[in-house]
Amino acid sequence: MSLNEIKAPISKQMDEFEIKFKASLKSSAPLLDKITAYILKRKGKQIRPMFVFLSAALFGEIKESSYRAASLIELMHTATLVHDDVVDDSNERRGFLSVNALWKNKIAVLVGDYILTKGLLLTLDNNDFELLKIVSEAVREMSEGELLQIKKARNLDIKEDIYFEIIRKKTASLFASCCACGASSAGADDKHIKLMHNFGEMVGIAFQIKDDLFDYQNNNKTGKPFGIDIKEQKMTLPLIYMLNNQTYFEKRKIINIVKNHNNDTLKVAQVIEAVNKSGGIEYAIRKMQEYQSKAFELLEEFSDSPIKKSLKELVTYTIERKK
Repeated sequence: MSLNEIKAPISKQMDEFEIKFKASLKSSAPLLDKITAYILKRKGKQIRPMFVFLSAALFGEIKESSYRAASLIELMHTATLVHDDVVDDSNERRGFLSVNALWKNKIAVLVGDYILTKGLLLTLDNNDFELLKIVSEAVREMSEGELLQIKKARNLDIKEDIYFEIIRKKTASLFASCCACGASSAGADDKHIKLMHNFGEMVGIAFQIKDDLFDYQNNNKTGKPFGIDIKEQKMTLPLIYMLNNQTYFEKRKIINIVKNHNNDTLKVAQVIEAVNKSGGIEYAIRKMQEYQSKAFELLEEFSDSPIKKSLKELVTYTIERKK
């Protein structure tokens, strides 16, 4: 099913959200307006706002607070992406030049701070304290996850349990906050807000495993260079599985390549081949599908409806997407 078909029950709200989100970035500073207009022009698929609206609709009416929840999530997410590109010294984002590549690091950091502040003020001006609490906890976890990954990447000693802790914090926490905020904005009780938080967490973990798998697919459709995670010394699930199933000497050899020869295309190709031969890809796919199943189980409590169907289809889309 295409994203437009999945979006059908909330298409009107998504169109309205586009207008409100654009307005939430408005500034009196011409340079800021120029940069935020550039950011808006290269926006992604907006999967996260879709999770907010579908989660809200699951509990009844989509309200003004639902729009603010979606804007808050998207503002926080956009701010972290701008800052990530500075941290990673990345010159590209979704096939376009990054903010730091065009306007340098100093301006990029300030723009990220501005977007972050716009999100905070949007909620504070409307007394959306519960939404702010949910999203602030997600941003804290994202920072912790990033720092944990940096610490572990130095020695390449990430075990599977640490890997899942990193991606739960780095990626899944924002998906969890999308679904929890959606439910909260529609007036769900604490029990159901927690349920939707858990649902989003399962989806986010599956989403990140899918992202890991792109590193081992040699095609140009993903928008992500082949082997980039290995070049950046990121320990992904297929690589961790392969290392756990090697002899001591083979393991040392692979770690040496990732650590010291990660810009050597031929050596990176050797690592990718070893991962493929080890069954690491199949293992990661199985784990991803397990988390999809866990997410679906949490939705069993709700009656069948077009909203529930779209929510399940959106989960499926996140793990079957081509980029």
